[in-house]
Amino acid sequence: MRQQRLTALLELVSERGHVSVTDVADALEVSEATARRDISQLAEQRLLTRTHGGATALGSSYELPLQYKISRQADAKLAIARAAAALLRPGMAIAMNGGTTTTEVARAIGRSPDLSADGCITVVTNALNIAYELSIRPNVVIVVIGGTARSQSYELVGPLSDGVLDRVNVEAAVLGVDGITPDGITTVHPAEAQLSAELIRVAARVIVVADNTKLGRSTFARIAPLDAVDQLITDLPVDGSLADDLAAAGVEVVIADGAAPAH
Repeated sequence: MRQQRLTALLELVSERGHVSVTDVADALEVSEATARRDISQLAEQRLLTRTHGGATALGSSYELPLQYKISRQADAKLAIARAAAALLRPGMAIAMNGGTTTTEVARAIGRSPDLSADGCITVVTNALNIAYELSIRPNVVIVVIGGTARSQSYELVGPLSDGVLDRVNVEAAVLGVDGITPDGITTVHPAEAQLSAELIRVAARVIVVADNTKLGRSTFARIAPLDAVDQLITDLPVDGSLADDLAAAGVEVVIADGAAPAH
Protein backbone atom coordinates (compact mmCIF):
# COMPACT_ATOMS: atom_id res chain seq x y z
CA MET A 1 0.00 0.00 0.00
CA ARG A 2 2.72 2.48 0.93
CA GLN A 3 4.79 1.53 -2.11
CA GLN A 4 1.81 2.27 -4.34
CA ARG A 5 1.30 5.60 -2.60
CA LEU A 6 4.94 6.58 -3.08
CA THR A 7 4.72 5.64 -6.74
CA ALA A 8 1.56 7.74 -7.10
CA LEU A 9 3.33 10.66 -5.43
CA LEU A 10 6.26 10.43 -7.83
CA GLU A 11 3.89 10.32 -10.79
CA LEU A 12 2.02 13.35 -9.44
CA VAL A 13 5.23 15.34 -9.08
CA SER A 14 6.41 14.26 -12.53
CA GLU A 15 3.11 15.32 -14.10
CA ARG A 16 2.84 18.72 -12.39
CA GLY A 17 6.49 19.62 -11.89
CA HIS A 18 5.76 21.06 -8.45
CA VAL A 19 3.23 20.09 -5.78
CA SER A 20 2.36 21.42 -2.36
CA VAL A 21 1.78 19.25 0.69
CA THR A 22 -1.91 20.07 0.39
CA ASP A 23 -1.91 18.95 -3.27
CA VAL A 24 -0.40 15.61 -2.27
CA ALA A 25 -2.78 15.11 0.64
CA ASP A 26 -5.81 15.83 -1.54
CA ALA A 27 -4.69 13.75 -4.51
CA LEU A 28 -3.68 10.71 -2.47
CA GLU A 29 -6.41 11.06 0.17
CA VAL A 30 -3.98 11.08 3.10
CA SER A 31 -3.25 13.49 5.92
CA GLU A 32 -0.80 16.34 5.40
CA ALA A 33 1.47 14.73 7.98
CA THR A 34 1.59 11.55 5.90
CA ALA A 35 2.21 13.61 2.76
CA ARG A 36 5.18 15.34 4.43
CA ARG A 37 6.65 12.01 5.55
CA ASP A 38 6.32 10.55 2.06
CA ILE A 39 7.92 13.62 0.50
CA SER A 40 10.78 13.42 2.98
CA GLN A 41 11.36 9.73 2.27
CA LEU A 42 11.52 10.26 -1.48
CA ALA A 43 13.74 13.31 -1.07
CA GLU A 44 16.18 11.25 1.02
CA GLN A 45 16.30 8.74 -1.83
CA ARG A 46 16.96 11.63 -4.26
CA LEU A 47 13.84 10.87 -6.26
CA LEU A 48 12.47 14.40 -5.91
CA THR A 49 13.49 17.73 -4.39
CA ARG A 50 11.81 18.85 -1.21
CA THR A 51 10.81 22.52 -1.12
CA HIS A 52 9.24 24.76 1.48
CA GLY A 53 5.69 23.43 1.67
CA GLY A 54 6.01 20.82 -1.08
CA ALA A 55 8.23 19.14 -3.65
CA THR A 56 9.52 19.52 -7.20
CA ALA A 57 10.53 16.99 -9.85
CA LEU A 58 14.20 16.35 -10.54
CA GLY A 59 13.72 16.80 -14.27
CA SER A 60 11.99 15.28 -17.26
CA SER A 61 14.93 13.02 -18.12
CA TYR A 62 15.02 11.35 -14.72
CA GLU A 63 14.43 7.60 -14.82
CA LEU A 64 12.20 6.14 -12.13
CA PRO A 65 13.89 3.21 -10.32
CA LEU A 66 12.45 -0.22 -10.99
CA GLN A 67 10.92 -0.71 -7.54
CA TYR A 68 8.67 2.32 -8.11
CA LYS A 69 7.35 0.96 -11.42
CA ILE A 70 6.15 -2.38 -10.10
CA SER A 71 2.61 -1.33 -9.23
CA ARG A 72 1.98 0.37 -12.57
CA GLN A 73 -0.41 -1.60 -14.81
CA ALA A 74 0.07 -4.63 -12.54
CA ASP A 75 -2.89 -6.66 -13.85
CA ALA A 76 -1.89 -5.99 -17.44
CA LYS A 77 1.69 -7.09 -16.83
CA LEU A 78 0.56 -10.33 -15.22
CA ALA A 79 -1.71 -11.13 -18.15
CA ILE A 80 1.03 -10.27 -20.66
CA ALA A 81 3.48 -12.46 -18.75
CA ARG A 82 1.14 -15.46 -18.84
CA ALA A 83 0.67 -15.01 -22.58
CA ALA A 84 4.42 -14.79 -23.16
CA ALA A 85 5.19 -17.87 -21.06
CA ALA A 86 2.53 -19.82 -22.98
CA LEU A 87 4.54 -19.30 -26.19
CA LEU A 88 7.61 -21.05 -24.77
CA ARG A 89 8.37 -24.75 -25.00
CA PRO A 90 10.68 -27.15 -23.14
CA GLY A 91 14.22 -27.16 -24.48
CA MET A 92 14.14 -23.55 -25.65
CA ALA A 93 16.85 -21.01 -25.00
CA ILE A 94 15.51 -17.47 -24.63
CA ALA A 95 17.01 -14.07 -23.88
CA MET A 96 15.41 -11.46 -21.63
CA ASN A 97 16.28 -7.88 -20.78
CA GLY A 98 15.23 -6.17 -17.56
CA GLY A 99 12.06 -4.36 -16.56
CA THR A 100 8.88 -4.94 -14.61
CA THR A 101 7.06 -6.75 -17.43
CA THR A 102 9.95 -9.10 -18.23
CA THR A 103 10.30 -9.76 -14.50
CA GLU A 104 6.70 -10.97 -14.49
CA VAL A 105 7.47 -13.11 -17.53
CA ALA A 106 10.37 -14.67 -15.62
CA ARG A 107 8.08 -15.45 -12.69
CA ALA A 108 5.51 -16.98 -15.04
CA ILE A 109 8.23 -19.18 -16.53
CA GLY A 110 9.31 -20.28 -13.07
CA ARG A 111 5.85 -21.48 -12.09
CA SER A 112 4.67 -22.78 -15.48
CA PRO A 113 3.51 -26.43 -15.32
CA ASP A 114 4.43 -26.82 -19.00
CA LEU A 115 8.04 -25.84 -18.24
CA SER A 116 8.43 -27.79 -15.02
CA ALA A 117 11.02 -30.44 -15.95
CA ASP A 118 14.49 -29.92 -14.49
CA GLY A 119 16.65 -27.74 -16.72
CA CYS A 120 14.02 -27.63 -19.44
CA ILE A 121 14.52 -23.99 -20.42
CA THR A 122 17.59 -21.75 -20.63
CA VAL A 123 17.31 -18.02 -19.90
CA VAL A 124 20.07 -15.64 -20.98
CA THR A 125 19.64 -12.31 -19.21
CA ASN A 126 21.41 -9.12 -18.18
CA ALA A 127 18.90 -8.45 -15.38
CA LEU A 128 20.25 -9.22 -11.92
CA ASN A 129 16.80 -9.47 -10.32
CA ILE A 130 15.56 -11.92 -12.95
CA ALA A 131 18.69 -14.06 -12.59
CA TYR A 132 18.29 -14.05 -8.81
CA GLU A 133 14.62 -15.04 -8.89
CA LEU A 134 15.12 -17.82 -11.42
CA SER A 135 18.32 -19.19 -9.89
CA ILE A 136 16.28 -21.16 -7.36
CA ARG A 137 14.09 -22.73 -10.05
CA PRO A 138 15.35 -26.20 -11.03
CA ASN A 139 13.53 -25.98 -14.37
CA VAL A 140 15.58 -22.96 -15.49
CA VAL A 141 19.24 -22.81 -16.54
CA ILE A 142 20.46 -19.22 -16.05
CA VAL A 143 23.16 -17.56 -18.15
CA VAL A 144 24.02 -14.07 -16.90
CA ILE A 145 25.46 -11.54 -19.31
CA GLY A 146 28.31 -9.51 -17.86
CA GLY A 147 28.54 -5.75 -17.56
CA THR A 148 28.20 -2.84 -15.18
CA ALA A 149 25.07 -2.75 -13.02
CA ARG A 150 22.57 0.10 -13.28
CA SER A 151 20.81 0.67 -9.96
CA GLN A 152 17.65 2.05 -11.61
CA SER A 153 16.91 -1.12 -13.54
CA TYR A 154 19.16 -3.85 -12.06
CA GLU A 155 20.49 -4.42 -15.58
CA LEU A 156 24.09 -5.15 -16.53
CA VAL A 157 25.26 -3.09 -19.51
CA GLY A 158 28.46 -2.29 -21.36
CA PRO A 159 31.12 -4.05 -23.46
CA LEU A 160 31.65 -6.91 -20.98
CA SER A 161 28.48 -8.47 -22.39
CA ASP A 162 30.09 -9.03 -25.81
CA GLY A 163 31.92 -12.20 -24.84
CA VAL A 164 28.69 -13.97 -23.89
CA LEU A 165 26.42 -12.81 -26.69
CA ASP A 166 28.92 -13.67 -29.41
CA ARG A 167 28.84 -17.29 -28.22
CA VAL A 168 25.10 -17.95 -28.02
CA ASN A 169 22.09 -18.32 -30.26
CA VAL A 170 18.65 -18.08 -28.73
CA GLU A 171 15.30 -19.04 -30.15
CA ALA A 172 13.48 -16.00 -28.80
CA ALA A 173 14.30 -12.67 -27.22
CA VAL A 174 11.61 -11.46 -24.82
CA LEU A 175 12.06 -7.71 -24.49
CA GLY A 176 10.51 -5.05 -22.33
CA VAL A 177 10.54 -1.54 -23.81
CA ASP A 178 9.59 1.97 -22.73
CA GLY A 179 8.02 3.05 -25.99
CA ILE A 180 6.59 1.79 -29.29
CA THR A 181 5.94 4.13 -32.23
CA PRO A 182 5.98 3.82 -36.02
CA ASP A 183 9.70 4.63 -35.80
CA GLY A 184 10.40 1.53 -33.69
CA ILE A 185 10.93 0.38 -30.13
CA THR A 186 12.75 2.58 -27.61
CA THR A 187 13.98 2.76 -24.04
CA VAL A 188 15.27 5.47 -21.73
CA HIS A 189 18.95 4.58 -21.38
CA PRO A 190 21.30 4.28 -24.41
CA ALA A 191 23.39 1.43 -22.94
CA GLU A 192 20.26 -0.61 -22.27
CA ALA A 193 19.07 0.09 -25.82
CA GLN A 194 22.36 -1.20 -27.19
CA LEU A 195 22.19 -4.37 -25.11
CA SER A 196 18.60 -5.03 -26.20
CA ALA A 197 19.67 -4.55 -29.83
CA GLU A 198 22.37 -7.17 -29.27
CA LEU A 199 19.78 -9.59 -27.88
CA ILE A 200 17.77 -9.06 -31.05
CA ARG A 201 20.87 -9.84 -33.12
CA VAL A 202 21.35 -13.28 -31.59
CA ALA A 203 17.65 -14.24 -31.45
CA ALA A 204 15.70 -16.11 -34.09
CA ARG A 205 12.46 -14.46 -32.95
CA VAL A 206 11.75 -11.21 -31.09
CA ILE A 207 8.80 -10.91 -28.71
CA VAL A 208 8.10 -7.48 -27.23
CA VAL A 209 6.04 -7.41 -24.03
CA ALA A 210 4.52 -4.01 -23.30
CA ASP A 211 1.33 -2.70 -21.72
CA ASN A 212 -0.86 -0.10 -23.41
CA THR A 213 0.90 2.87 -21.74
CA LYS A 214 3.96 2.18 -23.94
CA LEU A 215 1.99 2.29 -27.20
CA GLY A 216 2.52 5.51 -29.14
CA ARG A 217 5.15 6.65 -26.65
CA SER A 218 8.70 7.46 -27.73
CA THR A 219 11.67 7.61 -25.37
CA PHE A 220 15.26 8.73 -25.85
CA ALA A 221 17.19 5.66 -26.98
CA ARG A 222 16.14 3.68 -30.05
CA ILE A 223 16.50 -0.10 -29.87
CA ALA A 224 15.33 -1.23 -33.32
CA PRO A 225 12.80 -0.54 -36.08
CA LEU A 226 9.39 -2.19 -35.97
CA ASP A 227 10.34 -4.76 -38.59
CA ALA A 228 12.86 -6.26 -36.15
CA VAL A 229 9.91 -7.37 -33.98
CA ASP A 230 8.00 -10.57 -34.67
CA GLN A 231 5.34 -10.38 -31.96
CA LEU A 232 3.97 -7.70 -29.64
CA ILE A 233 2.12 -8.94 -26.57
CA THR A 234 0.04 -6.20 -24.99
CA ASP A 235 -3.14 -5.83 -22.96
CA LEU A 236 -5.42 -3.71 -25.16
CA PRO A 237 -6.07 -3.54 -28.91
CA VAL A 238 -3.75 -1.23 -30.83
CA ASP A 239 -5.63 1.52 -32.63
CA GLY A 240 -4.99 4.06 -35.35
CA SER A 241 -1.87 4.54 -37.40
CA LEU A 242 0.30 2.49 -35.05
CA ALA A 243 -1.83 -0.57 -35.77
CA ASP A 244 -1.34 0.01 -39.50
CA ASP A 245 2.41 0.43 -39.09
CA LEU A 246 2.70 -2.73 -37.00
CA ALA A 247 0.81 -4.68 -39.64
CA ALA A 248 2.96 -3.22 -42.43
CA ALA A 249 6.10 -4.23 -40.51
CA GLY A 250 4.82 -7.80 -40.16
CA VAL A 251 4.39 -7.62 -36.38
CA GLU A 252 1.84 -10.05 -34.96
CA VAL A 253 -0.11 -8.35 -32.15
CA VAL A 254 -1.26 -10.66 -29.35
CA ILE A 255 -3.80 -9.33 -26.85
CA ALA A 256 -3.30 -11.01 -23.48
CA ASP A 257 -6.39 -12.64 -21.97
CA GLY A 258 -7.38 -11.58 -18.47
CA ALA A 259 -5.92 -8.07 -18.46
CA ALA A 260 -7.96 -5.55 -16.53
CA PRO A 261 -9.96 -3.17 -18.76
CA ALA A 262 -8.78 0.39 -19.09
CA HIS A 263 -10.43 2.93 -16.82
